[in-house]
Amino acid sequence: VRLKPGKAECEKVFEVFKKNDVRFFFYIGGNDSAETAHIIAEMAKEANYDFCTVHIPKTIDNDLKVTDHCPGFASAARFVALAFMGDDRDNRALSGIKVNVVMGRSAGFLTAASALARQAEDDGPHLIYLPERVFNVESFQQDVRDAVAKYGRCVIAASEGISDKDGNPIATSGERDSHGNIQLSGSGALGDALAALVKDAFPGEKVRVRADTFGYLQRSFPSIISEVDAREARAVGDYAVNHAATTGQPGSVAIRRLSSVPYRSECFITPLSTVARVATEMKDEYINAAGNDVTQAWIDYVAPLVGELPKMGRL
Repeated sequence: VRLKPGKAECEKVFEVFKKNDVRFFFYIGGNDSAETAHIIAEMAKEANYDFCTVHIPKTIDNDLKVTDHCPGFASAARFVALAFMGDDRDNRALSGIKVNVVMGRSAGFLTAASALARQAEDDGPHLIYLPERVFNVESFQQDVRDAVAKYGRCVIAASEGISDKDGNPIATSGERDSHGNIQLSGSGALGDALAALVKDAFPGEKVRVRADTFGYLQRSFPSIISEVDAREARAVGDYAVNHAATTGQPGSVAIRRLSSVPYRSECFITPLSTVARVATEMKDEYINAAGNDVTQAWIDYVAPLVGELPKMGRL
């Protein structure tokens, strides 16, 4: 069971560290992990204990502040792009409307990566819905009707965290995880709900609608790895150890993009307080005005991270 350590748990961890004369602590993870690292670092400071805590970024959500992007994201994004590439080919052959639900409770980075599947003007996904924008049922249904009228079919990418104007999730399993969050990816509830809305958008018509929920598979698929991601995952670990050994100062490793073409980056240290308990989301410039797609600025950001994708043939 995943547990978000509170102050009491952190105090126990710190006592174990002191008992065993541990002087370095490297914690790999997202903003919750950064918060834990920050709490323990502050405890060591208050106790005047010679101790170095370094947070090493890793989250497919890509929602850490300061860093250009997070290790883990690019490989998961590559999976999503390739999955949509294949699913679009299947949809083209069989026609109909397909809904794919992708991870992303509060940030739509992973869902937005589905846009990389497009290699021709009529390739899907034809619609992309992110948690950064309010989901309106009527607008969604009209978007689908317009896409079907234009392409004769429709492939939809929807983030698990899409919600209405009041902040209510469009669909949930009704259960909560160990962090107290409403479970979103644990069932196909959202996919089923969106499929039902699609059918309602075509009253009296027989439309072929299917829905899939990518779930945990997208974050742990060993044969689909971004070369940039693999390289930077090792780089942030190396940088963390070197920083701790040479300075003894706490902090969080972040990535700075130096150029996109050719892609180059470097690591640097940011204070733990800048990444603990906070998160980022898709920039406005990455989302189109209608809120149902991404922009070229997003493609320019994400493509160098994911790497070259296979070219799909067409007769």
